[in-house]
Amino acid sequence: MTGKKQRLTIIGAGLAGCEAAWQAAKRNINVTLFEMKPIKFSPAHKLDSLAELVCSNSLRSSSIDSAIGLLKEELRRGGSLIMEAADATRIPAGKAHAVDRRLFSEYVTSKISKHPAISVERGEITSIPTDTVVIVATGPLTSKPLSKSLRSIVGEEFLSFYDAIAPIVTSESINMDIVFRQSRYGPVGEGDYLNCPMDKETYDAFVKELLRGEKVKLHHFETPRYFEGCLPVEIMAERGPETLRYGPMKPVGLTDPRTGKQPWAVVQLRPENLEGTLYNMVGFQTKLKWQEQKRIFRMIPGLEDGEFVRLGSIHRNTFVCAPRVLGQDLSLKMAQTCFLAGQISGVEGYIESTAMGYLAGINAAARIKGQKTIIPPPETAHGALINHLTRAKPENFQPMNVNFGLFPPLEKRLPKRQRGAAYSKRALRAWDSYLQKISANP
Repeated sequence: MTGKKQRLTIIGAGLAGCEAAWQAAKRNINVTLFEMKPIKFSPAHKLDSLAELVCSNSLRSSSIDSAIGLLKEELRRGGSLIMEAADATRIPAGKAHAVDRRLFSEYVTSKISKHPAISVERGEITSIPTDTVVIVATGPLTSKPLSKSLRSIVGEEFLSFYDAIAPIVTSESINMDIVFRQSRYGPVGEGDYLNCPMDKETYDAFVKELLRGEKVKLHHFETPRYFEGCLPVEIMAERGPETLRYGPMKPVGLTDPRTGKQPWAVVQLRPENLEGTLYNMVGFQTKLKWQEQKRIFRMIPGLEDGEFVRLGSIHRNTFVCAPRVLGQDLSLKMAQTCFLAGQISGVEGYIESTAMGYLAGINAAARIKGQKTIIPPPETAHGALINHLTRAKPENFQPMNVNFGLFPPLEKRLPKRQRGAAYSKRALRAWDSYLQKISANP
């Protein structure tokens, strides 16, 4: 393949698709960027312009000592169009990076439309081409025809259409003086699961707060789609005070080493990654508001100081089981001329989606030129996300925001207030080295 003869096709002109187009065009690749608006709108979109922000105008924390702030700084240093637009259209919002939605979208649309190597085509694409290098960046509301086309490539069992996400807590914030390790019916002190034991009084108080907790309202384009295997924890609590004790909080086969007895109820924590730095709250998918989740879930013994890197949610979302189907360069294992970018790849959030578009654009350009793709180091925010997509446990894979729990551990344990700066310093050093390597691969 050569850049002169082959065009890159990108389906979807949201943040990820526009970023991918920009990065490929900067590398002298001719790009055709397909956007179905205004011929057809998804239920969530209103503007004719590209890179439309739908649910929020906040791009979250500005602090470089936060994982999301670090990811944004990496994008800035890499020449990201989306970060250029975000900085140019920023509005006051305290420590958060908020933008004027319309100006942001217009800025990106103008830059993309004026680039000589990018052609924007309006109209719906219903199938993924197999005779060219393509990036699919169609987002969480991917159309039914295109979802069917992707499903035929990756396999029906590896494409999901709804998130049922349980909270994730960092291992170092779990109080191991209370929490004990044991897999059900196994020996105490061994096994994959951590267990937070409750007595009857604690359990009753916990269920009471679950029922009182304020919940997130569904979007107009979402309808409740609860399956018995992944009911929201508060819905289960509504079925009766004992329901959770016979569901995800059942204590059978477990022994609290402090008492030598079976607890009244148990919240189980399952490892989220191979490094054991993150733990998933088993069966705790929820529609509670985030602040309510923090308040209520910190009532659980052993999680009083829980540091939640992801909170629970249930919402419509199209995404692949990334550990099964994606390579580290974001190409499909079963169709290596097809790359995925944005939320469909298995990340959450505007900036995380942009980051996957950034890498997909660079890697697709390299594929067209016949060059080797270069993967960012896992110490970087981009590399940590790639590591999550390709190394997470596939059996329970769910999309994830960037967080320091995805990064390789620091060489030495630091107080919480110092960790962010240490992660960021190490990451930016590795990121600058990565940028040097890809600049030598023009």
